[in-house]
Amino acid sequence: MLTASLTGGIATGKSVIAMVLEEFGCYIFHADKEAHCLMEPGKAAYKKIVRHFGKSILNEDKTINRPKLGKRVFSDKKQRQFLNSLIHPAVHRQRIQLINKLEKEKKYKIFISEAALTIEAGFADFFDKIIVVYCGKDIQIRRLMERDGISEAEARKKISSQKPLEEKKKYADYLIDTSGDISSAVEQAEKTYRNLYMDYISLA
Repeated sequence: MLTASLTGGIATGKSVIAMVLEEFGCYIFHADKEAHCLMEPGKAAYKKIVRHFGKSILNEDKTINRPKLGKRVFSDKKQRQFLNSLIHPAVHRQRIQLINKLEKEKKYKIFISEAALTIEAGFADFFDKIIVVYCGKDIQIRRLMERDGISEAEARKKISSQKPLEEKKKYADYLIDTSGDISSAVEQAEKTYRNLYMDYISLA
C-alpha cells in the first residue's frame, strides 16, 4: 500500500481534494478529526489539556471549546508547541496502527493522510509521497475568514503560525493549485491520483 500525505496551508482546499481522491478509492485518514477525538472527555489528551490551559477553555458540558483553545494557541507559540507536542505524536500512533491494519486487509492500494501540519510536525519522511495543496495568499485569507467567521487579522495570525506555503512546496512530489475554480482543482486531483496509482504499481 502506498502512503501519501495530503498537506498544505489552512483553508487551501485540502478537504475538497481529499473527497476527490476518496472517490477514486483511496483511504482517507483525517488527522484533524482524529485530533478532535483525542481531546474528548475521558481521552488521554483531555486531562492534560485542561490541566495546562485551565477550565476556562471548557464548554458547559465539559467538552473543550476548540475556538477558545484555538485563540490561546494561535496567539502564543509556546502554548501552540505544547499542544502540538501532545497531539501530533498521538495522532501519528493512530495513523501507524491504521496503516498496519489496512495493509493486512489488503483492501486499499493508496492511503492518504490529510493533515495541515505534516511537515511542521516532522512526519514528511514517513510517507512515500507528499501532495501539497496551495492557493494565493489573498484567496487563502478570504476563505479562512469566511469559513471560520473571523477577522482578517485573526486569519493572518492563523496562517502565519504555519510554515509558509512556498516552503511546503519544496517537500512536494505533487502540487495542486486551488486558486482557480472547482473544476480545475478536481482535474488536478484526478491527475494526481493517476500519478499515485503509477507510484503504487512501481512500489508493488
